[in-house]
Amino acid sequence: MRRGKKYQEALKKIDRSKEYTIQEAAELVKSIAYASFNETVELSVALALKKSQSVRDTVVLPNQFMAQKKILVFAKGEKAEEAKAAGAAYVGDSDLIEKIRGGWMDFDIAVATPDMMKDVGRLGPILGRRGLMPNPKTHTVTNDIKEALEELGRGRVEFRSDKTGVVHMAVGKVDMEPAKVAENAKVTLAEILRKKPSDAKGDFVVSVSLSSTMGPGIRVNYRDMADSAAV
Repeated sequence: MRRGKKYQEALKKIDRSKEYTIQEAAELVKSIAYASFNETVELSVALALKKSQSVRDTVVLPNQFMAQKKILVFAKGEKAEEAKAAGAAYVGDSDLIEKIRGGWMDFDIAVATPDMMKDVGRLGPILGRRGLMPNPKTHTVTNDIKEALEELGRGRVEFRSDKTGVVHMAVGKVDMEPAKVAENAKVTLAEILRKKPSDAKGDFVVSVSLSSTMGPGIRVNYRDMADSAAV
């Protein structure tokens, strides 16, 4: 695909033979960003996964950069009251299920208590294709509603490998301090490494790169990055 002039100029400022430290990469991403909007900074981690393997979990980034999300909670009784006290935007059970079946989707994250999942499961075709179905793997099916909402409020986000074994994860904005972007990236990589399948052999990480929405990818020395993330 042919890239524009601004992209080509940004590309010239990257040493393609070099693997940068995550701090250097974050600084370079910021310096070469050229879009007229505040671009998102994305970490891409290519993993050595078999077709039967995948990596999926959530992470709380230390430096928040995304707008507050509307959280919906499926719960009854005391858990519903707990959700309201914890700041959920919407709380309910069968009433919310019927509302969603009718086409209403004015929320960003759905959380449910385990006892609600039999009924919430009926929304699979609606919530599933939008990536909104509560799931124990992403800690959105839980009885600890207060803790779940606190973590989501602090910016807990999901990551997952795609069909090619790559995890793409937003870790900041170009207007952030590079050190904060780097810190988010290190925390993300540490969580990905913790999810290494038990039967995965050899090197788990193939490559790591950092880029802005419109900019070219910058290769990162992931071994050094992983060592510093583990400290």
